[in-house]
Formats: sequence, C-alpha cells, structure tokens
Amino acid sequence: MTTAAFPLTWLYVPGDRPGVVTKALASGADVVVIDLEDAVAPDRKDYARGATADLLTHGQPVPVHVRINSLDTPWAEADLAALLGLPGLGGLRLPKVTGPADILHVTARTTVLPLYALLESALGIEHAYAVAAAHPALRGISLGEADLRADLGVRGDIGLDWSRSRIVVAARAAGLAPPPQSVHPDTRDLAGLAASCAHGRALGFLGRAAIHPRQLPVIERAYLPTEAELEQAETIIKAATTEQGAQALPDGSFIDAAVVAAARRTLSLATHR
Repeated sequence: MTTAAFPLTWLYVPGDRPGVVTKALASGADVVVIDLEDAVAPDRKDYARGATADLLTHGQPVPVHVRINSLDTPWAEADLAALLGLPGLGGLRLPKVTGPADILHVTARTTVLPLYALLESALGIEHAYAVAAAHPALRGISLGEADLRADLGVRGDIGLDWSRSRIVVAARAAGLAPPPQSVHPDTRDLAGLAASCAHGRALGFLGRAAIHPRQLPVIERAYLPTEAELEQAETIIKAATTEQGAQALPDGSFIDAAVVAAARRTLSLATHR
C-alpha cells in the first residue's frame, strides 16, 4: 500500500454497497473513505459494518479510511469494536466533532490509528483549534459543509467562507496538513466543481472529498501545481540553498522559512502521480 504525501482526492463510498467499494479501490483515488454514517440507512447499519469489517481483514492497495457513526449515536461503539485492529483500516474519520473530548474519547481506545475530525456545526468551528491540537493521533480536520450550512442557516456559498478560513488556520496552527475541501454535491456539475476547487485552493485548502469517480480528475487538476508554480518553487529553493544564503529572488521579492516550506510542498506535489 502506498500513501501520497499530500492526498488530493478522498472518495466517499457507502459501506452497505461492497461492489461500489471494490470499484472505488480501483478508481485512482488517493484515499477511499467507506461511509458508515450519512450514506447508510439505520436498518442497514449492521450490514454495512459487517461488510466493511470483512473487507478490512486484509490490506488494501490504497489507504482505506472509515467514517464511523457520530459518537452520540448507539452505533459508534459498535463501529469501533468491529473495526479497530483490522489490518486494512488506514484511518478513522469522526463526524460531527464538537470539541477535543470527542477526540480523546477515541484515543482512549487507540492512539496508533490516524484520526480525522469533521467539524459540522457552529460549536465545532468555535473549537477548531482545540480539536486540531487535541492529540497527536489526530492527523487532520475538515468541514462537513451540508450540516454546517443547515446549522448556520446559510443560503449562499459565500456564507461559509469564514468557517472555511477558520479551519485552514486552525489546522496549520496545530501543525496539521492543510485540510481538504468538503464534497461538491452535484456530481455532474464538473465546471462548478472546478470553479469551487479554485476558490478553495485560494483559501488554503489542499485536495477535496469526492462522491463520484468522475470528480477525481477535476480535483487533481485543480490542486496539482502548474508549470509556473513549479518553476517559482524551484527558484525559491535554489535561492534558499545557495552558499551565500540568499533570501531574495531575482525579482526582489523576499523569502523566509515559511515561504521555503511552502515551495517544498509544491515540489512534492509534482510527484503526486
């Protein structure tokens, strides 16, 4: 199993549809996320959990994460009991996280498995940094925009931009990777997806969750660096590593450690595929 240094595509698939999960594993997504929560009806929870556990008794060709049910539901503990320790489980995505106590509840069961928190309410956004810094096992945070939109009563897309920027800052302040964007729900609106990705990239996101394989190439194109960006990154690295210790580019712009770190991340994305 190989893992991209910075995953760009996170493909969600319903846990009660094993055939769809199998196809997702061959889709080219960086991470496949088996969803036991929103995508599965209550009367299918047990079946979805069992099917997922069966799949994860073996290693998989790409990282497989599981979005378990919310910790305030009766299904969450059953999810954890069935899944923890399985060799094919690469990470847990925790929905509807509202504070660091949710993270610590899971780390009381496992401190080895990478955890990812989904912030989907006003309270979760208010506690974004506390969540991001709650435990070393937490590797990332992201938004669940559908629930957050409903909680805030936001109609226009721009109403979520403050919350989006908040989690980007919280993630970076806690030393985590830049968060991926939430899903674009219209799987046929690829032009809208591309425009939304461009906006998310400008806000500081890196990569995006998807709900259909056709969305994956659009997300990759949006988040992979352009030739001009790669050229600029190489110029920055070269300037930062000269014997004279130059800290200025040929155009006179100033560079420092943060700029150099960002340039290294850009170059690492060049080898994403």
